[in-house]
Amino acid sequence: MASKTTAASTDKPLKSRYFRVATEGATTDGRAITRDQINQMAKNFDPAKYGARVWVEHMRGLYADSPFRAHGDVLAVEARDVEDGKRALFAQIKPLPELVAMNKAGQKIYTSIEVHPKFADSGEAYLTGLGVTDSPASLGTEVLTFAAQKPEASPFTKRKSEAGALFSEAVHTELVFEEDETPEAEPKASKFSTMLDGLVKRFTGKANDDDARFAEVLRGFEAFGTYAEAQEKAHDDLKAEHAALAKNFTELSGKHDALVKRLEETPESGFTARPPASGGDGAPKTDC
Repeated sequence: MASKTTAASTDKPLKSRYFRVATEGATTDGRAITRDQINQMAKNFDPAKYGARVWVEHMRGLYADSPFRAHGDVLAVEARDVEDGKRALFAQIKPLPELVAMNKAGQKIYTSIEVHPKFADSGEAYLTGLGVTDSPASLGTEVLTFAAQKPEASPFTKRKSEAGALFSEAVHTELVFEEDETPEAEPKASKFSTMLDGLVKRFTGKANDDDARFAEVLRGFEAFGTYAEAQEKAHDDLKAEHAALAKNFTELSGKHDALVKRLEETPESGFTARPPASGGDGAPKTDC
């Protein structure tokens, strides 16, 4: 495989160009991926609904430093017609640096998809994962068929996200990475600035609209001022309430301490002090 990276700087996030990951008729465990399943995976895939990650040998590591941790995410998939009129599934991924490094070194150049034939309540196929491997035989037709025929001896049982999932036969893949120019989510502060910029721009319209725009903006500022005053009053009221509570607590604490001291110094009701012992006269007494 000729691995390529067109990005000028690896500091920036990368994404791959679309590459083929499955073709109609490809073998899974003795069954073939159908044209309908290809179309369903392309139609249904939504990372916000259920994301498909990139795994080494389809193995899902539990720890962040595991060699089998996720190595990227599938961004999007689409169906295309290819040679012989067959339908194929193409994917675009966002790789993590480890996957980029492995790919540059000519490693993990075969891919295999994980498919749910009937995902959730949709009853349709869904792409749930993408595996990368160095050995196509490890995800080849024979081992996949053997795993399906003898599930108790299957090496894939613990690798699947769900028992009903299927792994496709590994295929050779050429990945080409380029810089991801997709803008990141705008911070809230930036959104607020954008809103203010929008208000300012509204003053740059036609002259006959200036008065209406000014009145609209003025109403907005008046509403904001009213809200700010209400918040300030609520803050002052809360501050005064807190001060009153603190004062009451101090007074009650003082009264409590005084009461405790008074109780400690006051004898119990009906208490009679024992007369002081004066001692005997020293003369011996005989018990006859």
